[in-house]
Amino acid sequence: MRELTVGDHLDQYLLMDVLARTATAITFKGHDTEAGALVCLKVPHLEYESDIVFYRRFEREESIGRRLEHRNIVRALGPRTKSRMYLVTEYVVGTSLRALIDRGPLPTAQALDIARQLCEALVYLHAQGIAHRDLKPENVIVDAGGVVKLLDFGIALDRAARRLTWTRLSTLGTPDYLAPEQIGGRRGNERSDIYAAGLILYEMLTGRLPFSGDSANAVMRAKTSEEPRPPTYFVPHLDPTLSAIICQAIARSARDRTRSAAKLLDRLRRPQVTADGASPTKMRRRQAGATRSWRAWSPPWS
Repeated sequence: MRELTVGDHLDQYLLMDVLARTATAITFKGHDTEAGALVCLKVPHLEYESDIVFYRRFEREESIGRRLEHRNIVRALGPRTKSRMYLVTEYVVGTSLRALIDRGPLPTAQALDIARQLCEALVYLHAQGIAHRDLKPENVIVDAGGVVKLLDFGIALDRAARRLTWTRLSTLGTPDYLAPEQIGGRRGNERSDIYAAGLILYEMLTGRLPFSGDSANAVMRAKTSEEPRPPTYFVPHLDPTLSAIICQAIARSARDRTRSAAKLLDRLRRPQVTADGASPTKMRRRQAGATRSWRAWSPPWS
């Protein structure tokens, strides 16, 4: 057996192009010669096929994907037969959220629409006992109609399944979007997803993240020891109530965070109303206090 390349056939699929390469797998754009549809195929590198824990993780990712059915989650597919380890999902024609953010801050209406759809996906996932644990712009696609699709359940937590530990994974998740408790060694959960969703909305609105540093370790240290800068630090004209909603979603302590994806979704649908009963005036006072605490700090690019 050898590593697959573009032009090869894998069971009923013709491999057409390489979409992504990671340390563990290659993702191909493929053509289903039986169904006549475009698909994505995630194929592990050969060195991992004999790793039993990696195999079980991969198997779990497929199992999770096959049981999910939601408008905002990429649909997993099943081949007629399978000759080796790989995953098949629908091919979504669209743009990654990372590419959209890299063009600059998004209009508030567009950012809110994307964030609400992400929260709808999280509400569904969490009700199934699944936490994504690697929510980031690279794992979100926005199709031509503006529909958000969440993908990649490679390190998802499935509360209905036995816990698996793979020693080659030193940290679960991407440093920029890891919640402070994950940095401290705890496994991610639903509150960690809320934190990442809040960070994504923050980044869509400001073009930046609340913490910066010379290295991933510096960013992670800041996350565990400092309060995040409010979005209004970078975008002073941003509605303070919306900024305060984001600040609660990315609170350093999980106990202080918005308590569920459903509650965050409700707040983002009606930003002027808060779940804890606080009036817009009270939320603005909280926001003003958070902003004052950062006034003495000057960003390195100023």
